[in-house]
Amino acid sequence: MKYIIAIIQPGKLDAVHEALGVIGISGMTVSEVQGYGRQKGKSEVYRGAEYAVNYIPKIKIEVAVEKKASEDVVAAIKTAAGTGKIGDGKIFVLSLEDAMRIRTAETGAEAL
Repeated sequence: MKYIIAIIQPGKLDAVHEALGVIGISGMTVSEVQGYGRQKGKSEVYRGAEYAVNYIPKIKIEVAVEKKASEDVVAAIKTAAGTGKIGDGKIFVLSLEDAMRIRTAETGAEAL
């Protein structure tokens, strides 16, 4: 099994959700997060005064899938979230040793 974490722009969440639904992914966890990478934040103007925003709002998506589906999930996220500009985000793929559905005590791929 694989655990996929994607950090994307907030405006791309609906597109990623739809893309994952098309390939049969029925569940994901979504969190609002803040951070920065190569962008190093940005400057904004409020009432004529310029100020620095050090952390950019992002969306963190977490998906646990069977190993054979991981490449499709990564491709779907990349296609749906990509704009080709700085700040598109990152995708991390980790090995997932085990999973358990609490209600039924199913483990492994059946728990997903």
